[in-house]
Amino acid sequence: MSDPIDIYNWRRIDARLTTSGQPNEEQLAEIQKLGVTDIINLGLREHERALADEGARASALGMRYVHIPVAFDQPTEDDFAKFCAAMADMRGATIHVHCIANMRVTAFLYRYQRDVLGAPDEHARAAMDSVWQPGGVWAKFIGDEASVDLPHRGPRTAEP
Repeated sequence: MSDPIDIYNWRRIDARLTTSGQPNEEQLAEIQKLGVTDIINLGLREHERALADEGARASALGMRYVHIPVAFDQPTEDDFAKFCAAMADMRGATIHVHCIANMRVTAFLYRYQRDVLGAPDEHARAAMDSVWQPGGVWAKFIGDEASVDLPHRGPRTAEP
């Protein structure tokens, strides 16, 4: 089965890690058919695009589900610690991480790959840059002090 690229902001990080915006119920089943065994959701359940009872739906498909609700206007170090703990607990599994638009996720993965896995900055930042360039609290969260006073920007594109 090929990647379900119709899921908003779908990204394949590697053979065992994919990310996206909020999948619907059919798309959750497509993700499971890829061999995904674990889901991490960083979105808020109260969001209008959130999938109702997502944890139960994932469990019914045989996937483990972890919800770490991250307020978009206030990502915290505690949120990041919970994310790192979940990733460590799922080591060796095939994981799909999502939020509403894949913005929270790509920022968390950037930090995780850079700070926990020791990936070079350019490699760690690639998925995030393909979705957005954080400003404000998210720039501070990822340690990009030069962008703290800037607004969020769209994807970074290659220079001509």
